[in-house]
Amino acid sequence: MGWAEFIAAFAVFFLSHSVPLRPNIKARVVSRAGAGGFTLGYSILSLAVLAWVIGAAGRAPYVPLWGWAAWQVHVTLAVMLGVCVILGLSIGRPNPFSFGGAQNARFDPGRPGIVRLTRHPLLLALALWAVAHMLPNGDLAHVILFGSFAGFALGGMWIVDRRKRRGMGAEWLRLDHARRQAGIAPRSWGMACVRGLLGSLLYAGLLAAHPSLFGVSPLG
Repeated sequence: MGWAEFIAAFAVFFLSHSVPLRPNIKARVVSRAGAGGFTLGYSILSLAVLAWVIGAAGRAPYVPLWGWAAWQVHVTLAVMLGVCVILGLSIGRPNPFSFGGAQNARFDPGRPGIVRLTRHPLLLALALWAVAHMLPNGDLAHVILFGSFAGFALGGMWIVDRRKRRGMGAEWLRLDHARRQAGIAPRSWGMACVRGLLGSLLYAGLLAAHPSLFGVSPLG
């Protein structure tokens, strides 16, 4: 199919990540399916479209931009460990600054944890994942793929900041100032260690599942 499938997959990916999140459309879906139904359905849709666009990049015509070297894989493996730890420390914890936060009313700006380092840890993880995978995949299709994901994540930080500041008003400024003045100590060191361990287990699981999921072993 040449580039046609890759272009189609990309178009569906960006439509699926922009249209359902528009406030009026999201509210309509949530009113019918409920918040849990929306989250479940949107997660399944996102994973399916992501798998399609990654597969389409592998089937696109191969146009090399730079050569492969063994050191690139080592960099990717190291960065991905950090990505998984960030995910472990971020998912399901209070974060009123970005999407994906849980029980945001419990957010303590005096003990913001990883939010002290970035308001958008999940988007940071996405950007790092994209750049880390672009390095050993120096053909045109994959550079477009992972470069777009990195731009999507970095641009998303600015967009979310703008929306949150508009919605929260002076409270956003107060919380942001407080979290930047705080240390990075979590509310519970024990829970932080558990989350870090879960991130490490996610890393090991991805290493083991990568050949089955994507047809390539990251360990060579």
